[in-house]
Amino acid sequence: MNNDKVVKVALIGNPNTGKTSLFNQLTGLKQKVGNYPGITVEKKQGFCKLNDTVKAEIIDLPGTYSINPTSLDETLVLDTLLNENNDTFPDVIVVVVDIENIKRNLLLFTQLKDLKIPTILVINMIDQMKRKGININVPVLAQKLNAKVVLASARKNLGVEELKSVILKYKELDTTPVSNISVKIDEGYFANLKKAFPEFPLYKSWLLITQNQEFDFLTENQKKLVAKFRKDIECIKRYQHKETIFRYKVINDILKDSFDVDKSKATDLRGILDRILIHKIFGYIIFTLILLFIFQGIFNWASYPMDVIDGAFANLSSWTKVVMPPGTFTNLIAEGIIPGIGGIIIFIPQIAILFTFISILEETGYMSRVVFLMDKIMRRFGMSGKSIIPLISGTACAIPAIMASRNISSWKERLITILVVPVTTCSARLPVYAILIALIIPNQRVFGILNLQGLTMMAMYLIGFAAAIASSMLLHNVLKVKSKSFFVIEMPNYKVPSIKNIFYEVVEKTKAFIFGAGKIILALSIVLWFLASNGPSTFKNAEKTIKAQTENTAISQQEFQKQVASYKLEHSYIGYMGKTIEPVIEPMGYDWKIGIALISSFAAREVFVGALATIYNVESDDDNNSTIKERMTAEVNPKTGESRFNFPTGISLLLFYAFAMQCVGTLAIVKRETNSWKWPILQVVGMGILAYISAAAAYLIFS
Repeated sequence: MNNDKVVKVALIGNPNTGKTSLFNQLTGLKQKVGNYPGITVEKKQGFCKLNDTVKAEIIDLPGTYSINPTSLDETLVLDTLLNENNDTFPDVIVVVVDIENIKRNLLLFTQLKDLKIPTILVINMIDQMKRKGININVPVLAQKLNAKVVLASARKNLGVEELKSVILKYKELDTTPVSNISVKIDEGYFANLKKAFPEFPLYKSWLLITQNQEFDFLTENQKKLVAKFRKDIECIKRYQHKETIFRYKVINDILKDSFDVDKSKATDLRGILDRILIHKIFGYIIFTLILLFIFQGIFNWASYPMDVIDGAFANLSSWTKVVMPPGTFTNLIAEGIIPGIGGIIIFIPQIAILFTFISILEETGYMSRVVFLMDKIMRRFGMSGKSIIPLISGTACAIPAIMASRNISSWKERLITILVVPVTTCSARLPVYAILIALIIPNQRVFGILNLQGLTMMAMYLIGFAAAIASSMLLHNVLKVKSKSFFVIEMPNYKVPSIKNIFYEVVEKTKAFIFGAGKIILALSIVLWFLASNGPSTFKNAEKTIKAQTENTAISQQEFQKQVASYKLEHSYIGYMGKTIEPVIEPMGYDWKIGIALISSFAAREVFVGALATIYNVESDDDNNSTIKERMTAEVNPKTGESRFNFPTGISLLLFYAFAMQCVGTLAIVKRETNSWKWPILQVVGMGILAYISAAAAYLIFS
């Protein structure tokens, strides 16, 4: 298959047209997600076999309403289609349109057709034609658009094979534009433009001069010509306006003969559902109940598989010590790597459940209603309704959530959103919250149906959200940034969630979380194990020291070995590091062991549990198979004789991790998105101070 011919396909369309569903149907699990070179916009690529000798490389470009970009995501689409020298320049474009919004969607199609790249029109969601009272005359539409038209339902896998066969014959596609815009706008002006850039299609030349950006692929002479045409800004704006009006006139004429909607035959419930779900009172109640259901599910449904995974890793660690010969390598595997990896694998069930719910909300079309619902509230705090998408996406990961803020038109609103997103509770905090809540909150029912631990988890998410809102209000009043703001949101149709789409989304995001965190945890587990298993002379003389201390005391061999292990850990390299910072963290209720985990987790929050698993595993020199939860429960504060992870310390840790900025990746993204180190430094300092004060105050109040 490596010798197969590869056809490059660009998948383009407005947001909410089902483009991602079609991408999933074409590629299945043969996908990879990365970033475009030099920028943080996510790139989704996949492969599908067209026949025995030809396969397609499909690039799912960000959703865009027009080839004239208003955001960074849309700029990427333009750059991809204008630069023939880049790796993602397509052999053929597949434009996906929604059957209910075909008029607006066709604006983008007519623009792309003018670039003279082979273009296919896919009319998606045809399974809803009868229910919406829609009828399409496909042959007439195809003739008037000078294009191949494929009717499809990506969710039901209809039309996908036909699309593959059309892609296979892309060289036979008609590249004639839908209409000649130059005649209707200013024939003389466009004749001069064609003369200046004879090597380009006319519409490509027009796009080069209308966009306020530099194109690196142009020669120096071409750049000078572009600059010359751009001087007449008023003329360009006037002609752009004329172009849009003319295109919609052409689209109206085409649809008059090929597209018909009989509302009397429509049978949908969209209006009824919208009246309930975006109601000024019931809308908020329903949204709150949905969140409550999600967090109840995270604890109730995930508890059993988590216990199984926790026990399995404890048994694996003990089994490793039994079957492998005693020595340093065995200790590294059993005490360092296995507990460290186990400390993150245990949370796969909860993370998968969270991602599943978020995917369902997006798939059904409900998330757009939440954006509309929250706009009035968010504007009071310096953000827009579109900010709710990054804030909710932040419950999965702050990095893509910050990138999702690019569709916010106002720079001030976007900057505030970028700065407050890391305060919302991301999935990296989930392992910390889950283990601490399990330790300090009893597993009991409230009102007979609600799980107290689930309610506590929801409270932590609400605390993060409230802190983000409060921070945004502060920033709104402090930041003196001038910018214009407007709010446009499309309400997509309600859909039954596609199990296939949800499965792919959950698999991809869970894999990204596990492997992303796993690399950090594996490396840190090895480093922590080494630092905890080695030390200066006091460490090496541990057995002699304990023998001398217990010379007149009768203790069992097991107790003696336990004291030796504890002494070694305290006098190891990592022990001295923990002891050094202990005075600083003591007001929050932490000892030097927790301090070690705290330092380790500054690279990524989820390392906290893995670090503690490694530390407690090294300290315990017995061969039992106790789990990380059992080891943390058994940890005792020598000063008080009480459990180290009691209620005051647990609450303190929960609040510290709720507010502290402990994610190097997020800081890097903030720097790239704002093009300044000022904002990420502000985040680290501000969130650090808030975390320390909150944690210390909580420990003092509850002690």
